[in-house]
Amino acid sequence: MQNTSLQLNQLGQLKHFLDVEGLSKELLTEILDTADSFISVGKQQVKKVPLLRGTTVVNLFFEASTRTRTTFELAAKRLSADVINMNISTSATSKGESLMDMLRNLEAMDADMFVVRHENSGAPHFIAEYVTPNVAVVNAGDGRHAHPTQAMLDMATIRRHKGDFENLSVAIVGDIMHSRVARSQIHALKILGAKEIRLISPETLLPPFIENLGATVYHDMRDGVADVDVVIMLRLQKERMQSALLPSEQEFFNLYGLTETKLKLAKSDAIIMHPGPINRGVEIQSEVADCDRSVILNQVNYGIAVRMAIMSMAMAGQNQSSLSSISDKGGEK
Repeated sequence: MQNTSLQLNQLGQLKHFLDVEGLSKELLTEILDTADSFISVGKQQVKKVPLLRGTTVVNLFFEASTRTRTTFELAAKRLSADVINMNISTSATSKGESLMDMLRNLEAMDADMFVVRHENSGAPHFIAEYVTPNVAVVNAGDGRHAHPTQAMLDMATIRRHKGDFENLSVAIVGDIMHSRVARSQIHALKILGAKEIRLISPETLLPPFIENLGATVYHDMRDGVADVDVVIMLRLQKERMQSALLPSEQEFFNLYGLTETKLKLAKSDAIIMHPGPINRGVEIQSEVADCDRSVILNQVNYGIAVRMAIMSMAMAGQNQSSLSSISDKGGEK
């Protein structure tokens, strides 16, 4: 589903953010650097910068996610944009109107950006292909395919706590088969040059050919977390499971849950991450989730800054595309 040309303008700048795969290390680093500059905005008395003043951002969440939608809304408002949250369950699409008809109506209202979360893989790419020029599309999670902004906020968290990626061993643990976050994390870590990526999961929760992404698979968690720098726990996504892939949640916790005992096998300064929401006692022990090595709440905080960075860069790229188009037309005359 990689389509780098769809995401970038003629100058190589971001104009949509649909997937991490295929993007350059330089561009991902620019996102992280830009996010760093926005972190302080949340500490100010007036938590706003005027970068997207006059811009209208529409949150199109066909799949519920209070946490992601809220951070996108906060990010847009801190950039001084106007925000519309579409309640898809009560919108015209549930009454038979097509997705394209709904988009055309929103475009007629002069929307500038669509933040799209959809249960079907590829939906944000489809919208980006057919949306009116100069409207940016940001993928807020599609099916089992990708969750690129979550991956980038995870990368921001790792960089702020561990520094350079090149010497890091990172373990991703849990339900990898159903996790769009894991796929995006693997691509981002590879692009940024992580030394080693380990995937720790039962065979029933691993997608086929996952090793082709350049990660090492472990089925024994004790072996998998030994001497790693970062442990990323994934949510057990029971709502996406089509059959009984696990004997029980308790057995999953016994084998793959992060406990104080298992954490001792990682490096003494290893950090613990989780994209949320956490299922305590299933993926992670409460004592571990709340310990001083956990950066789970930091991820949420950095997520606002990262989404501010992506939204501002995408709109800047769209505006530059518009200027380039006008310049090209002028040159032809």
